[in-house]
Amino acid sequence: MSAKQVRQLIPAIAVIVVAAYIAAQMLADVASIKIGLIAGLAVDMGTFIYPITFTLRDVVHKVLGRHNARVLIISAGVINLFMAAYLMWAAAFPSDPGWGLGAEFSAVLAPVWRIVLASIVAEVASELMDTEIYHLVVTRITHRYQWLRVLISNSFSVPVDNLIFSIGAFAGVLPWESVWGIFIVNLLVKYAVTLVSLPLIYIVPDKRVDE
Repeated sequence: MSAKQVRQLIPAIAVIVVAAYIAAQMLADVASIKIGLIAGLAVDMGTFIYPITFTLRDVVHKVLGRHNARVLIISAGVINLFMAAYLMWAAAFPSDPGWGLGAEFSAVLAPVWRIVLASIVAEVASELMDTEIYHLVVTRITHRYQWLRVLISNSFSVPVDNLIFSIGAFAGVLPWESVWGIFIVNLLVKYAVTLVSLPLIYIVPDKRVDE
C-alpha cells in the first residue's frame, strides 16, 4: 500500500471506528436495562457488546492520539446522558390513543436512572484509565506488540468498569451475593469479548503515538 493510500485510508477508518464506538456505547446502555441469565447467574445484556468499546478506544488512540481519545470518551458520556434524558421525555410524552404501545414503550425504554448513571460513570472512569495505561505501555514499556498493549490496558480498565457499575447500579437494591454474582459473570463475559476483539487493533497501520 502506498503512502498516499495509507493517508486516505486512515481518516476513513477513524470515522468508522468513532461511529462504532459511540454506537456500541449506546447499545450497551440501552441493553443494560435487561438482566439475563447465564447458567442461572445474572448478567446485564449490555455486557456482550460493551467490552468492544475498550478495543475500539485503543484503535482511536492509535489513529488519532491520546487527546482525541479523551475527547471521544467524554463526548460518548454526554451523548449517552442525552439519550437517557430524551428517552425519558419520549416515554412521558402523551401517546396517541390509536397507538397501543405507550405503556410498553415506557416500561422498556424509560431509563432506570441509577443504572444509567452508574453505567456512564463506569464508562468514563474506566475508559480514561484505559487511555492512560495504553499510552504508558506504548511510550514507556513496548511499542512492538500491539495485542499486548490492548490486553494490558483492558486488563486494568475492564475490572474497574465492572466494579463501579455493579456496585453503583445494584448495591442496596439486590442482595450482596447477587451483586457479586453479577460482577463475576459480567467480568468473565467482558474479558472473553475483549480477547475476541483484540485483532481490531490491527485494522490500521501502526505508528508511534506520543500525544
